Amino acid sequence: MPVKSSKTLYHYQESAIEKLMARMRKFPEHYNLLFQLPTGGGKTVIFSELTRRFIEETGKKVLILTHRIELCGQTSRMLKEIGVPNKIINSKVKELEKDHDHVCFVAMVETLNNRLNDERIGFDELGLVIIDEAHYNSFRKLFGYFENQIILGVTATPLSSNIKLPLKDNYNELIVGESISSLVEQGFLAEAITYSYDVNLRSLKVGISGDYTVSSSERLYGNYLMQEKLLYAYEEKAKGTKTLIFNNGINTSKQVQAMFAEEGYECMHLDNTHSEKEREEILTWFENKPDAILSSVSILTTGFDSPSVETIILNRATKSLTLYHQMIGRGSRVLPNKKKFNVIDLGNNARRFGLWDTHINWAEIFKAPNAYIEGLYTDEEIEEEFVYEYDEEILKRLEGGPSIEFDIAEAYVEVTRNGDRPKLVIDQSIAQHVSVIRYLCEDFWDASDFVKTIEGDISFRVRQYAKCIAKTTENYKNWLQEDYTRKLMSALRQAYADDE
Repeated sequence: MPVKSSKTLYHYQESAIEKLMARMRKFPEHYNLLFQLPTGGGKTVIFSELTRRFIEETGKKVLILTHRIELCGQTSRMLKEIGVPNKIINSKVKELEKDHDHVCFVAMVETLNNRLNDERIGFDELGLVIIDEAHYNSFRKLFGYFENQIILGVTATPLSSNIKLPLKDNYNELIVGESISSLVEQGFLAEAITYSYDVNLRSLKVGISGDYTVSSSERLYGNYLMQEKLLYAYEEKAKGTKTLIFNNGINTSKQVQAMFAEEGYECMHLDNTHSEKEREEILTWFENKPDAILSSVSILTTGFDSPSVETIILNRATKSLTLYHQMIGRGSRVLPNKKKFNVIDLGNNARRFGLWDTHINWAEIFKAPNAYIEGLYTDEEIEEEFVYEYDEEILKRLEGGPSIEFDIAEAYVEVTRNGDRPKLVIDQSIAQHVSVIRYLCEDFWDASDFVKTIEGDISFRVRQYAKCIAKTTENYKNWLQEDYTRKLMSALRQAYADDE
């Protein structure tokens, strides 16, 4: 039998265990519970201590399921720390005879599924099955084997990885733990300081999983402009900090590593093709180097803990709320000298889901996940809100010169009030651009290059104009932007010719 726990629990962890134990006493079998707690809140601590108490109180055995081998090891070690003898069922365990030495088992879902299918493993006196990272649908295949037990799913985000298979179909009840904002306020989690950089995601494609495809992400984030934006964001907000970068493709991550190395920064790349030894060496380097930059591909979203991470860079877009929280959560651990951390968002993710610590009504999401998904902003809606900002270098060069500001909506109201044709707004905008460019550029060739750098501002003005006249089709906006650029180049050519 387990010995008394030696681990000190925080008050919210103790409260969660008591609440879960009370439900399990009320429903001792045939009952599926789901428990939510943010990344960094100590889910493993909670379900390990709950395991100890459950065994002690009921005399029944516990099975804990994970989806990653690293999580198996971490869970097993935690259980041993608090006096729970346990056995890992891995690929080496082909059969499981009557086992009186262990009251707890830890297994990977795929391995256990294979053994159960082969009928080589059975569990006597099993009372509780705990599923870590319960939002993954790979666990669903095992539910039929444990119809007489209590099943406890644990997750930071009770939203199924497959929207067509909602968690409410498999769990009777959701119990919500402490919120991110509360844990931050109490000092249990670090505060995330988020910096968002607008990114046009129109070229991204959504795959069968419901998230953006790797191939379309590689094309967008592998291009020169996005690499430059990443470097600029790092140097502006996070230079010299220990930085973890999340990408959506191996090629992108390797390009990121090469770019930072070329700029003189120590940066390494890690993906799931690295051997266990290589992974260990890279993570040891990352842990020991104060200003290390590690570029990765999703591999570090779970089962990885490095409290010294100071900056998380989302060099990707995702439609998965779970992945969004997992990535940011890697930087949320507190240290005596670390109460805050940076989040640099290069995928419009914070606009899609809200800031990491924004209140989320998990009970409503559990009951009606489709309504939540449908209520999220689309990429088009997000991009409608973009406000173009010139970089500081251009603003410095413009000091004492013409204003860079031009409010399309305001100009539109003025023009229509005077009874003029709406297109006059475009003419006024082009004229203002010409005055700015002439102030900054000596000749037409310099001006031509500069027009390329302000494509974002042209696009922003065109979107605002299209909104004013209620013509928002993509084809029209594309045509309007091309027409605007053509007219701007023509006006500049004429202006510089007049100077000669």
